[in-house]
Amino acid sequence: MARNICADCRQCRREGQKLFLKGERCVSKKCAMERRPVPPGMHAMARRKNSEYNMQLREKQKVKRAYGVLEKQFREYYEKGVAQKGVTGENMLAMLEKRLDNVVYRMGIGASRKMSRQIVNHGHILVNGKRVDIPSYQVKLGDEITIKETSRDNALFKELRGAKIVMPKWVTFDTENFVGKIVDNPKRDDIDLNINEQLIVELYSK
Repeated sequence: MARNICADCRQCRREGQKLFLKGERCVSKKCAMERRPVPPGMHAMARRKNSEYNMQLREKQKVKRAYGVLEKQFREYYEKGVAQKGVTGENMLAMLEKRLDNVVYRMGIGASRKMSRQIVNHGHILVNGKRVDIPSYQVKLGDEITIKETSRDNALFKELRGAKIVMPKWVTFDTENFVGKIVDNPKRDDIDLNINEQLIVELYSK
């Protein structure tokens, strides 16, 4: 299976903003963006032409890296967004938000999307009572997300019990019973990353 093996902190530095790829480290003083907020490489400080294409490309790369998807899959989200009614860019972002690994992250079960992807891959998550180990699985309104009974004694999840988690209003998660639910569809305002999706639409529509 293809995957991005580039160092997480290097990706944030390349895009010039925090993508929250390493969980708690991203909000600590150890964050690479706090210590060295310049692009990686020996020519990082060299003057670069900020063309229209470069801005569009960087925006696309930023979103791909934030959600942990590769080019082929990302392009499919765009094409599905075009086929749906409504604004293409917002449709695309909504599908990225409704990925199971992102939902697990938004509910606070995983500290980062990468950790949440691993949690899903290892079969710790149930959707409507059925084990789902596909990170790209698209959740639907009303779906119930739970941590598998036999996994709840795992040290990774013990810390969740009773914790207060800040999450977007379209999901809920009961940290006492390890049960979450999709109560609404994600709206554009629910996405906290600094994204200009119109630049991505312009890039792909050429």
